[in-house]
Amino acid sequence: MDIIRDTKPQKKRKRLVWSVAGVALLALTVFVPRLLPTAAPTVDGAVVWRDTVEHGTMIRQVRGPGTLVPEQMRWITAVTAGRIEQILALPGTEVDQGELIMRMSNPDVDMQLLQAQQQLSQARASLAQLRTSLQTQELTQRGTVATVRTQYLDAERNYETNQRLFDENPDLVARDDLERTKELMDELELRLQMEEDRLDVMERTSGEQLEAQEEQIERLEELVTFNRERLQSMQVAVPTGGVLAPLEIPLQEGQWVQSGQNLSRVVVPGRLKAEIRITQTQAQDIVIGQTAMIDTRSDTIMGTVTRIDPAVRNGTVTIDVSLPPELPPSARPDLSVDGNVIIERLDDVTYVGRPTFGQPNQRVSIFKMTPQGDFADRITVQLGASSVNDIQVLDGLVEGDVVILSDMSRWDGFDRVKIRN
Repeated sequence: MDIIRDTKPQKKRKRLVWSVAGVALLALTVFVPRLLPTAAPTVDGAVVWRDTVEHGTMIRQVRGPGTLVPEQMRWITAVTAGRIEQILALPGTEVDQGELIMRMSNPDVDMQLLQAQQQLSQARASLAQLRTSLQTQELTQRGTVATVRTQYLDAERNYETNQRLFDENPDLVARDDLERTKELMDELELRLQMEEDRLDVMERTSGEQLEAQEEQIERLEELVTFNRERLQSMQVAVPTGGVLAPLEIPLQEGQWVQSGQNLSRVVVPGRLKAEIRITQTQAQDIVIGQTAMIDTRSDTIMGTVTRIDPAVRNGTVTIDVSLPPELPPSARPDLSVDGNVIIERLDDVTYVGRPTFGQPNQRVSIFKMTPQGDFADRITVQLGASSVNDIQVLDGLVEGDVVILSDMSRWDGFDRVKIRN
């Protein structure tokens, strides 16, 4: 007879065993790695930038972008507003002094010249009329003075005759007649004095009136000359010889320009200087007379700092670097260049290439390669003075050490990385 066995307890035991095994495996996976030392991450050696610490002389430099500009340049601006009718010379053309490069037009300028000329003609006619009028009045007054003088002298003679007769014999001349001739003589004397004074006033004031009218004519002549020069300025000519340089916004025929707007500029070829923009935090060590190297991407030109802009613009300080008269063919006006100004020479110092985040006079952490070159350990380094590409090491490194200069911020949580070569 077969006996039926109960299999449920066996199945429960198997499930319990498997559950315990799963929990144990999970514990081994989660907690055991935390108890073991952290493994060093691997870094591709081809993507890191390494440099060797050196000891010797370090040249401190500061760098900035810049532009080659002419030492002698003359802007040509519009004297008056007008329309560009014809452009005779384009940028890059070599021109002589006084050569015509552009024609402009403005009907208002023509009208103002005609009006000024008309006013001048009227003022000259008024001067001639005033001179004639004053001369006529003066001649008339002279005639009046002569007439009154004649009358006065005649009255004086009559009075003297009557006075003499009256003194000889009072019966020959009545006293009333004597007094009447006396009064007439006095009246004519007074009239003569008044007419002579009037003539004197005419002579003095006539000159002042003529001078005032002549000054008015001079002012109108200057106004005519000014308007004539404005009209002549519509024929734009270069004040000095050189080469026409391009404008930021080229002008076109038919375009209307305002008074004072730049029409062109003339540069004297062969004499260039560099305007370099240095970050304001680095410009404090620059002084006039320091040597600068100008990189044109094709050649390197040695120059001298001649001017430092006292103002800061957009976080930079502009310095002028004079260049030698003989320049390479790559040097052209408005060429973008890089300038390196030599600040000082540091002898007997330890230095290395500048790390990505290395700042002067700071303590930074960087990775130093092990002697075998397969690992890099994090160390703390004290930095000193900096240059364009190099920085001084005050503590933490010695000559011959190899360090990683590139950005290693991805491995900030690790003190050692493995370098895969």
